[in-house]
Parts: sequence; structure tokens; C-alpha cells
Amino acid sequence: MTDAPGSIALVGAAGRMGQAITRLTQERDDLRIGAAVEGIGSTAIGRDLGELAGLGTLDVPIGDNLENAFNHVDVALDLSVTEATAAVIDAAVATATPLVCGTTGLDDGILNRFDTAATRIPVLYTPNLSPGIAVLSALVEQAASALGRDYDIEIVEMHHRHKVDAPSGTALALAEAAARGAELELPKALQLGRAGHVGERPSSEIGVHAVRGGGVFGDHTVILAGEHERLELTHMAASRSLFAQGALRAAAFLIGQSPGRYTMADVLQIRPPAAKAP
Repeated sequence: MTDAPGSIALVGAAGRMGQAITRLTQERDDLRIGAAVEGIGSTAIGRDLGELAGLGTLDVPIGDNLENAFNHVDVALDLSVTEATAAVIDAAVATATPLVCGTTGLDDGILNRFDTAATRIPVLYTPNLSPGIAVLSALVEQAASALGRDYDIEIVEMHHRHKVDAPSGTALALAEAAARGAELELPKALQLGRAGHVGERPSSEIGVHAVRGGGVFGDHTVILAGEHERLELTHMAASRSLFAQGALRAAAFLIGQSPGRYTMADVLQIRPPAAKAP
């Protein structure tokens, strides 16, 4: 006898990511979508989630009440919009529902609310649900730590023309990883692009540059440039399914966890670099 599959409340169900997750969930035995939510006034309200994703009827009508949806599932998966995140967090706490959130462009106030929520429920927030990005982040921290201040750190990211925030949340997360490794303080070290007569580049700087165009899902390159060599670490996303697969992996992991903050590194069991000797 097998355990029943974990049940997901999918927030942002009508979006491209929501539909990709709906399709991928049908290929898994350990997860199912038990509820689907869209914003009030959405034309998707009342429609069947499966029909919207081109799968036929799944008997999962799309609603607009977060708490009603969360009350009947094992984990909430939010891939909606920044304007909805605060309400999603509140509903997850009110219903004691583990929360995975991959919404990008969140401000410090919302990020702090994740910390508060994590005292009551398990919370996994990441601006990028790709397993490969989690590995890249660990490699960046390790490389920055090993190479030290003699290597200048620059990050270049490219996304499709429709992306509304810049730089990407992933690029900023990679900058944080680099800063930890190089023992630099963000945001003090952060340099978002350059223009004009900026002078010589200081070694205490981490440059981040955003490129937009076409239909690029997401490319990120971290450059560590020394006097006589250059190391480049690159991740290129080839399909939206990559992020949907990572989202489901995170949701399956979070079910049954204790309250606290989690990351994709926890999902993948990536160990942080060893601390430097004082």
C-alpha cells in the first residue's frame, strides 16, 4: 500500500508557469493539485484547471479564495505576482500551510514577512526554482572564497523582453553568494550597471548587468576575472518546464518539514562551503 500523493494549492494557476506545473504534476505519483487560485476578477475563475492546461477535466475549479484553497491541501505553491504575495503569506500562516514561493521582484518588506511566517510554518522562497541555479550559487560562493579579492566579480543576466524587473532576482541572489564567498558586504559592494566616467574598478565591487530581448527563458553568467585568467560559471535555461520541475521538487520536499526558512540548497542537500579559519 502506497501513501496518498501530497496535495498542492497552486496560486497563479492560469499563468504559463501554472499551466506547466499542472501538466507536469500529471506525470508524478507523489503529488496532485488539490486546489487552484487566481486573482479576483480573473477570467479564469470558475474554469477547470485541466481544461485550461489542455489536459481535459481534472475536477479542479479555479477559485479566488486563498484560505479556502489552503485549508484542503498539504502545501501551497505560489508563482503568481508580487502584488499577491503578502496575502498568500497571510493565508498560509492562517491555515498552517507550508509555502513555496517563486515570485520575483519582491521588496525587503515582503522578504521580511517570510522570516516572520517561518516561525509558524515551513517556508521556501527562491527567485529561481531551477536545481541548476542552486548548484551554480554554491559553486559561485566556493569560487569567490577560494580565489579571493584578486579576482573581480561581474554577473550578466539575460531574459525575455516581457520580464518586468531588472536585474533578475536570480542575479541578485548570485551576487549575495559571491559576496559571502569573497567576504564582501551587500548592498555596499553591489554595482548595478555602469555608465559615464566611472573611474577605476575597485576590488570590493560586484557588478550586475541586465540584458533583455527575444524569448530567452533566463541566462546567468558569473565572471571571476583575475589578472592572468578568467573563470566563467554559466547557467542557461532552455525551457519553462525546468522551473516547473524544480517547483514540484520543492513542494514535495516541504511537506512535513518543521517551521523555518528553506532553500533549494536544502531540497538538493547541498552543503555550504566550509567556513574559513579565523
